[in-house]
Parts: sequence; C-alpha cells; structure tokens
Amino acid sequence: MRTRPHPGGDVGVTRVALVDDQELVRAGLRRILRARDGFEIVAECGDGDEVPDMVAEHRPDVVVMDLRMRRVGGAEATRRLSECAGAPPVLVLTTYRDEQLLSEALRAGAAGFVLKDSPAEDLIRAVRVVAAGEAVLDPAVTGHVLDAYRSMPVTTDAAAAPDHLTAREITVLGLIGRGLTNDEIAAELVISVVTVKSHVGKIFTKLGVRDRAAAVIYAFDHKMVTPRA
Repeated sequence: MRTRPHPGGDVGVTRVALVDDQELVRAGLRRILRARDGFEIVAECGDGDEVPDMVAEHRPDVVVMDLRMRRVGGAEATRRLSECAGAPPVLVLTTYRDEQLLSEALRAGAAGFVLKDSPAEDLIRAVRVVAAGEAVLDPAVTGHVLDAYRSMPVTTDAAAAPDHLTAREITVLGLIGRGLTNDEIAAELVISVVTVKSHVGKIFTKLGVRDRAAAVIYAFDHKMVTPRA
C-alpha cells in the first residue's frame, strides 16, 4: 500500500477509483472497499472514456475497472491511461467469459484482475497488492487466456531462454507464476523482501519483459507453473 500523502487525504489510505457502467456494481464495490479497512473511494465513472480525466483530477492509487462498458471498454481505457505520466495501476474486473478482453487488458498494461464472483476478501487483497506495485493474476484464469494473449502483437523483444536464469531466479519466477506477492515469496524462501525485489528486477531484465503480468505469462509458456483446473 502506498503511504504518500495526498491533498485532503490521509497517509496510508489506499485511494481507489471505480469504473463500471452499472451503479449497482459500483455500490457493491463501495460496500466492500470500506474506510475502516483502509480504503477511500475518491472517484467513480461509468465509462472508459472518462478515465484519463478522472484520474488526472483525483489521483487515485488504484483504478478498479470493468472490462465491458458501452462506449470505451476496460482494455482500451487501460491502454489510454498507460500513456499518461504517473498513471496508477489498473485492477480489472472480469468473468471467465472475458478471455480475449482480459488478454487485451493485460497487453495494455493492467496490473492484474479479479473475478466478479470472487469473495470480498479476494478483492480487498487484490486492491492492496496492486496498490503496492505488484500483480494479481489468478492462475486458474491465466491458463485460459494464454492462447489469446500469445496471438496478440508482442511489444517487447523475444524473451530469453529459461537457462539464462539462475536456479534461484527460476524458483522466484515459478512463485510469481503461482500468483505470490513479494512478501509471500520472501516467506516461502525464507529470504528478505529486498532480496526478492532484486531477483524480480533481474528476471524482468533477463527476460525482456516490462511487468509482472508478462513474467507470469512467460512462466506459463515455459511450464514453470501449471494452470489449475
């Protein structure tokens, strides 16, 4: 979670913007992301074309974005937002039927996704993890979007072969592919979070990937992690 102060905001509070064309959905999200749990809903809008202006005005830490909207969908809105300096990470709301759109959103720079029928605790955790600069990618869903993701134009150079990584980097990459955060990886391997961050940075550089989402896809492609049924 970020701890930088915001104008009119409290230190340590995660500032969230909601983007969904259904008021009932936004109302449900407001009930889940409560102030007593460290969240502040600073802005809402009903379509993706409103996102850049909303973010520029309210400066949220995280944007929680639906994929399917009337004028501009979540994938395109994520792409537009990624072109803005200092853009916050995007957490996508999705269903199992949204594989193609989800692939487009990941390619556009979404930091992760959460299923619409997930428990409230999963959404709370996902928002916190994304606000901390990490990714939330459920292996059960990621396995279903691989074909669509691979079929899209690649924006980075071809990734290095797995044998370019050290044994520890391969282990860390496999844990990233399982959806673990840096804190969880540190606990799993009994090492410091600083050491994990160092490994992650080296992995990104060696593989030629720009973010955690791309690293997860790499891990799936090279069979370092197996999708859950």
